[in-house]
Amino acid sequence: MSLNATLIPGDGIGPDITDATVRLLDAAGAKITWDRQLAGMAAVTAHGDPIPDATLESIKKNKLALKGPLETPVGKGFRSINVALRKTFDLYANVRPAKSVLPGLRFNDVDIVLVRENTEGLYIGIENYIKIGGDERAAAQSIAVVTRFGAERIHRYAFELAVRLGRKKVTLVHKANILKYSQGLFLDVGREIAKEFDGRVAVEERIVDACAMELVSKPERYDVIVTTNLFGDILSDLTSGLVGGLGLTPGANIGKDAAIFEAVHGTAPDIAGKGVANPTAVMLAACQMLDHAGNGALASRIRGAIESTLRAQKTVTRDVGGTATTAAYTDAVIAALG
Repeated sequence: MSLNATLIPGDGIGPDITDATVRLLDAAGAKITWDRQLAGMAAVTAHGDPIPDATLESIKKNKLALKGPLETPVGKGFRSINVALRKTFDLYANVRPAKSVLPGLRFNDVDIVLVRENTEGLYIGIENYIKIGGDERAAAQSIAVVTRFGAERIHRYAFELAVRLGRKKVTLVHKANILKYSQGLFLDVGREIAKEFDGRVAVEERIVDACAMELVSKPERYDVIVTTNLFGDILSDLTSGLVGGLGLTPGANIGKDAAIFEAVHGTAPDIAGKGVANPTAVMLAACQMLDHAGNGALASRIRGAIESTLRAQKTVTRDVGGTATTAAYTDAVIAALG
């Protein structure tokens, strides 16, 4: 199977870890023709635009993209590039798996897939200041928007994913006890969709704060979680922490007409260019891309090589207890392909 895909190296450590991933994919025999494009601060420097038209056109044409982390200024300038890409291509489902692989962690049986609604909720971007007296910024408000359409498609995606992966349970995570309209609609729609899967997938409900508590005490009881945008953002970082950190967790952004796969961690400018970054998150994101494109066998083979290398702990990067460089770790994973 040959694929055409857009490659966005990203900022900071992005080029280091995406290059390592491309090298692994080549070694594994993946037939991918890459169209390299810029986004983030690298694109601002080169083109004065964080998301150049050429990048958008490439994603639109290829329908698949793999990207490293992107830098967005905090509190000023353009909004999150990741959010902008999700809105541009209507990438409504954010899928973040977290699986125990590293030895010596508190929990060794975590295997959770978190499905996060990606386009609505508080991240929809409806915000404004309210003037009181002479103070132009006396108050601020951010509006959460939950639509029946958006809730239906994310819940259906989560249940269909559970069936496809052979998962046994989906947990609807919400705050409908307080936010009775927006979260109430999300929960009600989830209950409706769950009925369509009765007998195939079990369903349960959890208030988000109770879910967070249980995730750090009994994470093994969770299988697939589906929730709204903000809650999903927070809980997916929590589940990443359970399995060793963001350096080990990938993310898929899925829409009807395009999909973007990414490392969910930041740009780590302090180690950029030093050849010591952990490329695992982007490598696993590439596996998600292969799964999505219908090449699950190759994805499983690469994923197995990554997991065996991490479990062995002989050649791993310093963020997971080793001393290996990015290149040495990548060599070890390639060797583990067999």
